[in-house]
Amino acid sequence: MDWLDIGTLDDIPLRGARCVKTPNGRIGIFRTHDDRVFAIEDHCPHKGGPLSQGIVHGAAVTCPLHNWVFSLETGKALGADEGSVKTIPVRIEDGRIAIALGALLQAAE
Repeated sequence: MDWLDIGTLDDIPLRGARCVKTPNGRIGIFRTHDDRVFAIEDHCPHKGGPLSQGIVHGAAVTCPLHNWVFSLETGKALGADEGSVKTIPVRIEDGRIAIALGALLQAAE
């Protein structure tokens, strides 16, 4: 699998996120309170809100537009909401974060 280096772990604060623009769309990179890192498509399927600007809590993110909550692990909407976003595999080596390019291509299809 090909990996795209997107920066260092220190670039993302605990319980924070960053947006990475790729040729196949925006990807939100999230860091949880317990130092896990996840990558998902950076748009809410409800109204297109930028999930990377949402609130990270536990292993979930709340969309900043209409408060839909998504699992960072599965990409699925939680609670009564329906829908999902694609998840992207993440790898961390020597403090650097990389995302799987193959998954980005599949997400664009």
